[in-house]
Amino acid sequence: MVMGPTHAISGAAAWLVGSAVAAQLGGYMQSPIELTTYTVACAGAALLPDLDTSGKVTRNRGGATVARTFGVASLFVAECVEKLSLGIYKVTRSKRDGKRTNGHRTFTHTWVFAAGLGAGVGYLAESYGKTAVAIALFFLFGLGIRGLMADAAKASGWVLVTALSALAAYVAIDTLPADRGYPLLGLSVGIGCVVHTFGDMITKAGCPVLWPVPIRGERWREIGMPDRIAVRAGGSVERTVLVPAFTALAILGVIISVPGVAALLSRILGQLSST
Repeated sequence: MVMGPTHAISGAAAWLVGSAVAAQLGGYMQSPIELTTYTVACAGAALLPDLDTSGKVTRNRGGATVARTFGVASLFVAECVEKLSLGIYKVTRSKRDGKRTNGHRTFTHTWVFAAGLGAGVGYLAESYGKTAVAIALFFLFGLGIRGLMADAAKASGWVLVTALSALAAYVAIDTLPADRGYPLLGLSVGIGCVVHTFGDMITKAGCPVLWPVPIRGERWREIGMPDRIAVRAGGSVERTVLVPAFTALAILGVIISVPGVAALLSRILGQLSST
């Protein structure tokens, strides 16, 4: 599977590019605080599918990036998600699907999960307002910080990540324009989860994204790239091609999405070229 930081950066880039397209073609503008909030939320959601990778809860070790975000608490959640995913796999697998002993890259790596979670978060935000949004943002911001600032977050530990998540969620919920509601929160979660599956689909392992649609008799058929062109997790292609490309797309998205940024950059470049 693709590494956590790459998933997070791709989620941020997807939201920023999508926002730029919506602004240019649909005239839908987000305020700077909205753009920042939903970008980080999408980056965090792009790590969510790996909650099915559990570690050693009592030792506070192992697990995917997302599972280590909030220490033992998130490791415990990951353990529960992994067991639930394995249970869903066993109940719904066909005769052609192989036997499994863990639930990694099963239910949470499907588009049904992405759509359901996005719709669920959107419903909670619409029904319960700031309370539900604050809880969701706290969790998503934690994942976003853990993914986008991977080295610093790892060195600082989960306590600092938790504190920063709480502070960022408080600032966001206090600053977001409540009169517009929170229609983009569920969308950012769904998009982030889908982006994660695309990241894993470029590896040879792939994802069962079309579950429960049977493909050649298999409900859990994993769709990925052929070995000869597949990306290796943590390899040179991921580090030297994917991460810089996603970063460039994110910067381009900011330039197009935020009013005045393009004009400001143009003015700065003009001044530099004249000196």
